[in-house]
Amino acid sequence: MKKLFLLLISILLFTPAKLFAAENPDTVKVGVYIISVHDIDFREKEYTVRFWLWMNYKNAAFDFAKNIEVPNAKSLEISDCTVDSSNGKINVLMKMKCTMKESWQVHNYPFDKQKLEVHIENSQFDVRSLVFIADTLGKHYDPKFTISGWNINHTDVLTGFRSYETSFGDATLKTPHSEYASFNIDMFIERNAWGLFFKLFIGMYVSFLISYICFFIHADNIDSRFGLSVGALFAAVGNKYIIDSILPESSTFTLVDSLHAFTFISILFTILFAIYALRLTKDGKLDKANWVDKIGARILLISYALLNIIYVLRAIWS
Repeated sequence: MKKLFLLLISILLFTPAKLFAAENPDTVKVGVYIISVHDIDFREKEYTVRFWLWMNYKNAAFDFAKNIEVPNAKSLEISDCTVDSSNGKINVLMKMKCTMKESWQVHNYPFDKQKLEVHIENSQFDVRSLVFIADTLGKHYDPKFTISGWNINHTDVLTGFRSYETSFGDATLKTPHSEYASFNIDMFIERNAWGLFFKLFIGMYVSFLISYICFFIHADNIDSRFGLSVGALFAAVGNKYIIDSILPESSTFTLVDSLHAFTFISILFTILFAIYALRLTKDGKLDKANWVDKIGARILLISYALLNIIYVLRAIWS
């Protein structure tokens, strides 16, 4: 019995303190209230968010006023930070402004939906010492604030863990793997798209209509037909360059790419129909040339309209 008692004492004395922390990490209650989201920049892949953040905990070593970290932020500013420890707990309240990195989803632009994410961690203590629990009472953003051009669908606050495949030099870890508690703010927003859609694409649709007028010009007037089609093509290309200048680089074929591709191909077919109608006219087959123009105009207009409607509706409903 004495040997067993001595063995227990030895275990208590020589077991590392971090092992006990792993079994019973301290909890930090975290809440957030978003004030504004602004300076949304697609080209630079960033936006700015301002919010109040508060934390309630007991362990003074956590010192969130100094050790707070937002891993997915480009820059971080803290203002109006107050710390109250009068009731035996530490209550921290701070106002934060973060310029966030964001990989925008532009496949369905301008009918896009975005998820804005902010991840908050303590830079000094991992999950063996600290875990978050979310303060879910009340609202998480000011109902009066709006994001210009966007609707806010909902906001979630979640807690979890973020893994890093490194030990950060901690010799007590047997494998190069670390986990840190993470408090996550997820805001889901959806663009008010129709006004922007017509502003962006009206030039493209006018270009198509200009080329489409060629079907109503006499088949042997080749200069006018080619001149209108080529001018319309350059206008459509210019419209695409303007839209691409405000979007980030993307390796996928987006809605913008698809609609412009339909326009380019339609203008090409306008030119091909014009060439064929001219050849028929030169061969003395004027009636057939007029018939080709009539059928070509119908097929091209219906195909172009249907493809645009299908792709736009798919972007809206996805």
